[in-house]
Amino acid sequence: MFAIFKKEVRSFLSSLIGYLVMIVFLLGTGLFMWFFPQTNVLDLGFADLETLFTLAPYIYLFLIPAITMRTFAEERKTGTIEFLLTRPLSEWDILLGKYFASLFLVFFTLLPTLIYYYSVYELGNPRGNIDTAGTFGSYLGLIFLGAVFTAIGIFASSLTENQIVAFILALVLCFLLYEGFTLFANVSQASDWAYFITQLGIDYHYNFIRKGLIDSRNILYFLSVIYLMLLFTKAKIKQRK
Repeated sequence: MFAIFKKEVRSFLSSLIGYLVMIVFLLGTGLFMWFFPQTNVLDLGFADLETLFTLAPYIYLFLIPAITMRTFAEERKTGTIEFLLTRPLSEWDILLGKYFASLFLVFFTLLPTLIYYYSVYELGNPRGNIDTAGTFGSYLGLIFLGAVFTAIGIFASSLTENQIVAFILALVLCFLLYEGFTLFANVSQASDWAYFITQLGIDYHYNFIRKGLIDSRNILYFLSVIYLMLLFTKAKIKQRK
């Protein structure tokens, strides 16, 4: 598994697209955090990172599919997936190696945003006037969100050998699971079921954690979705094998 992990990370960082997606993420969040008048911290006058945690999920919708689209699609297109399947590696070794490599890259992209926290911490009046516990609770929610989107992206990549198709599939699936249930609940006439339907969406649990309310039910939800997506991907790999 570790060999797969190293191969995937090295391959991503040696390609131009790897650095492009990181730059796009940091540039996008940076512009909204510090430049655009309706959302920047300096004009709002509040010492928090609410803009980052509100905007990041929507950037993730594009960023993470771009990271995961090549994981299995490229292997299938070049025929190297057959080589991997004949090695003394289990389906889980291959799958988890690729999953954790993609997840590492997502975390690596998120890491520089800690500079935003330090900047707001220093700019607070008085200095340090920021809800540190709430901020890191929000970071935890963003990490779980990234882990779920990565699992969905890996699954989408296993369905096709075309990277663009894998990107679009992952984007659509991530959006549907993130906001689809809430949108359906809002337009549904079955008001008795609306709250239950909303709880099926990722955004409900992400926003819950983002408020600093770390509940085991929300963590269990994220872990369950990750496991299901990885299980579906494993079944697809086994079918190929």
